[in-house]
Amino acid sequence: MQNPVGWFEIYVSDMQRAKAFYETVLSQTLAEMPSPLEGLTMYAFFSPMAQGGTGAGGALVSHPMRKPSADGTLVYFSCADCAVEASRVAAAGGTLARGKTPIGAFGFIALALDTEGNSIGFHSF
Repeated sequence: MQNPVGWFEIYVSDMQRAKAFYETVLSQTLAEMPSPLEGLTMYAFFSPMAQGGTGAGGALVSHPMRKPSADGTLVYFSCADCAVEASRVAAAGGTLARGKTPIGAFGFIALALDTEGNSIGFHSF
């Protein structure tokens, strides 16, 4: 059985600022993707994307028709220990909204606002 999410996009206003934030917090290099539409810039998470791997692939996306929002969909990044990524948020220019918090049998979460104003989460067991 496959998980229901196949792709996600996090909308940004300032691609270089957002790219630096996510690369710092997740300790990963994002890779520029070819643009399928004019005016669209995309940087993929966890490059090269694992075709056929578990979880969902995704990207930072800058496009004039899409705006960042703290009130939209919440994406959780899988982590070995979400406290590690949470500890990098402020230094990378974001705001930690909730530090590592137990969620019972489902592990732990931490919540943050990125440099663009998007709410994001981190999850670990």
